[in-house]
Amino acid sequence: MTRATRARINTDALRHNLTRAREIAPGTRIMACVKANGYGHGLVEAARAFRGADAFAVACLEEALEIRSAGLGHPVVLLEGIHRQREVELVRENGFELVLHDHAQLDVLEASGLPQKLWLKIDTGMHRLGFPPEQAEAVLARIQRGNLAEGPLRYMTHLASADELQGTPDTGEQIRQFKALTRDWPGERSIANSAGVIDWPESHEQWIRPGIMLYGVTPFSDRHGRDVGLLPAMTVSTELIAIKSVEKGGRVGYGGGWSAAHDMPLGIAAIGYGDGYPWHVANGTPVLINGRPSRVVGRVSMDMITVDLSDHPQARVGDEVILWGESEGGEARLPVETVARHAGTIPYELLCGVTRRVKFDVD
Repeated sequence: MTRATRARINTDALRHNLTRAREIAPGTRIMACVKANGYGHGLVEAARAFRGADAFAVACLEEALEIRSAGLGHPVVLLEGIHRQREVELVRENGFELVLHDHAQLDVLEASGLPQKLWLKIDTGMHRLGFPPEQAEAVLARIQRGNLAEGPLRYMTHLASADELQGTPDTGEQIRQFKALTRDWPGERSIANSAGVIDWPESHEQWIRPGIMLYGVTPFSDRHGRDVGLLPAMTVSTELIAIKSVEKGGRVGYGGGWSAAHDMPLGIAAIGYGDGYPWHVANGTPVLINGRPSRVVGRVSMDMITVDLSDHPQARVGDEVILWGESEGGEARLPVETVARHAGTIPYELLCGVTRRVKFDVD
């Protein structure tokens, strides 16, 4: 049989979400994050939908080159920079911009003798990438002494806890620290990720770096994308491939961890962890069958899940099962944030985890 598992990407929704980011942060420029294969939506497809952005942000050189190969001439920012001498000329030839966050990168740039378009990253509390604030002045002096920057130097930091409640002090302190440190430095600045864009207007500065919100999802545990005017862009669906019944007490799936409370019908849907549907979803995780609610029962298999058809007496083989997203007409919706909570994970992982076996349809 032809496998029915599909991921439908709504590019109108992607464009809408970019517009929504501009509405929330007017007067800023947008560095649209398309790393990790466009958060699972397709790197080139997402970048084309975000043509209205001022720049693209990617994690690595391979992603940046894919954008150029697609004929997109936007500025492209490599968030992890480069670490090898052989990459320097390639970056310069393509006009890519580098985030400078480590002394080893300074060594590479100095050895090359080729100035680059640079963003200097300051670690204000994420403790991942970036120079500690107390080293910033010395790093600036080294950049200037070696003429390492082509054009104006720009500055960024990354918020660690902006997706938590507004009352969390860490985010406000990060913003204050970054602004105080860079107050007298000439050049543009960027602080806000998606959570910063939505909830922390004081973080907007000259550039924002939205990621997950552009795909219609919020980073917040208590909100869905539509709560802040975003439209989900990915719908993952499949079909029922079998219908059967189980008697009261019948155990379902590997390990028999779920048993029927009464005689009931079950449906088998063609999707599993081999397609990126998470193995660890809990019993009761919602799905939509023909646009109406149902739930997963039993453990997820590599290629299949079992769903409860108690409220679907008319269900037939071939009927649509939506794992997250919405029906074609938009009448029925199942936010990916809801599925992520049942899986004990975050929406990012679900979106990025859809495998190559799934057929992508780009609207």
